[in-house]
Amino acid sequence: MAPPFKILIFGRTMAYRHESIPAGIRALHRLASASLSGAHPFTAEDSEDPSLFNPTSLSAYRVIVLLQCSGEFLDDIQLDALKGFVRSGGGVVAIHCASFAMQSSEWYGRLIGTVFDNHPDPQPGRLRILDPRHPNMTCQCSPDDTDTRPGEEALERTWLDEWYNFKTHPRTGSTGGDLHVLLSVDEKSYKGGKHGDDHPVAWCQSFDGGRCFYTSLGHFDEAYEDEWFTGQLLGGILWTAGFSSVNNGP
Repeated sequence: MAPPFKILIFGRTMAYRHESIPAGIRALHRLASASLSGAHPFTAEDSEDPSLFNPTSLSAYRVIVLLQCSGEFLDDIQLDALKGFVRSGGGVVAIHCASFAMQSSEWYGRLIGTVFDNHPDPQPGRLRILDPRHPNMTCQCSPDDTDTRPGEEALERTWLDEWYNFKTHPRTGSTGGDLHVLLSVDEKSYKGGKHGDDHPVAWCQSFDGGRCFYTSLGHFDEAYEDEWFTGQLLGGILWTAGFSSVNNGP
């Protein structure tokens, strides 16, 4: 078995702070603990200390999880260290409010894939699972939670969250990578959507030498107790770490 790699869970906020950050930290530590008996073990450290964003410190990690970071959470030197980490092949998993961060940096926006604009009040919506076979989608919905509409292959699931609208559409923005949409939300299932029939909410891409997985889901504590959602975080960690297979069993 290969030695465990390390991930950094970083939850610093300089603007809005989500109450679900502690739940996210606990969930990610649980995933790390469970991975130690699997094929791709990893350990997790959590911090809000931006001084870690220097080349020496970041070289210890294979993946950085930006857990609900907001505002200008890095200065220019620290942002340069993140750029160096990605350009050296590092992985980034960005969750929910991370698209609301570092709006001064065009590079950061391309790393995430787009920039948060606004959202309606939290409400249930119908998710479309566009690529259930992608390595990031490690946990499939149970039959009770999914259906397939006539003529469509996409699985579907009802989910309660904040449905983010973005300043530019993720598929058409200039990311400099190969952004691949994994989940979208049906705007007819809730009120307040701004992207029409194609509203991405989670995607992944190779970018500037590294890999990034972003999900706009995860507003509530309950998401981090949900195996379907945390399975995607696990898949994102392993995929951004460079593993094509996410089978983490013994």
